Amino acid sequence: MIKQPRYLKKGDKVAIVCPAKKLPKSIASGIAILESWGLEVVKGQTVSAAYHQFAGDDALRAADIQGFLNDPEIKAIIAGRGGYGTVRIIDELDFTMFNEDPKWIVGFSDITVLLSHVYAALNTQSIHAQMPYTFDDATSASLESLRKALFGELNEYSYQSSFPNRPGQAEGVLIGGNLTLLVMVQGSPSEMDYTDKILFLEDVGEYEFSIDRMMRMLKRSGKLAGLKGLIIGAFNEIKIEDIPFGSSPEQVIWEVVKEYDYPVCFNFPVGHIDNNMAMVVGKEVKLNVEEGNVGLTFTSA
Repeated sequence: MIKQPRYLKKGDKVAIVCPAKKLPKSIASGIAILESWGLEVVKGQTVSAAYHQFAGDDALRAADIQGFLNDPEIKAIIAGRGGYGTVRIIDELDFTMFNEDPKWIVGFSDITVLLSHVYAALNTQSIHAQMPYTFDDATSASLESLRKALFGELNEYSYQSSFPNRPGQAEGVLIGGNLTLLVMVQGSPSEMDYTDKILFLEDVGEYEFSIDRMMRMLKRSGKLAGLKGLIIGAFNEIKIEDIPFGSSPEQVIWEVVKEYDYPVCFNFPVGHIDNNMAMVVGKEVKLNVEEGNVGLTFTSA
């Protein structure tokens, strides 16, 4: 049975921590948005800490998150930003009290490590969504999707893809996140079970050959064959090679998964983009893919 943390209500306390990189700017405007939703925001020490590129050294970052994992008054832990560093502390965290009373963990990019871990090791849902560092550039729709996810109001998304989809319908548990991080946690306690799941993927700043390499690693390890559906989000800020790879990220991914028969959609509004819509990892969803139109519905349970 997948555990669903309690949805938030006005007056609840939420914590902001930085498990990875340090913040290069104030997130006061992001905190103000959370407060406008009726939430009381508590800032961790890592919000203002710095140790080289990190938001404090490993010990501080681990202790900061640990305190909020154990605090029963904190109903959600929201990552201030991503970057790199969560994998350095994930094995130092004790999820015993969290497991007894789960709370929402929110973030994306490097925070995929945490989202993947709480699902894989603790069978608990989490939220892949905008973070206070990205709030300033976020669309109002993406911020509203986060609010809805936290307060239990998220229903469905629909959009049109500019890259040809493989039509079909599927129902299953939604998993996914940043491709690089999902590949990185393979073989560890943070590795999710992909069987019969609907997988979403996104990435940023990669070479096309690197995307090809990671997708083929997932294929060779058997992760792609057993899916019920595949959602491809934004693969942006692609690095230019001296000798062109010859395929776009979408073409690379399609070449790897074209032999399967499950629905595949492209250009989904998730990833390192301003319209990064909230995705509840571990939630039952229905995916309806047509040649150009896509619909994703979250179950009410």
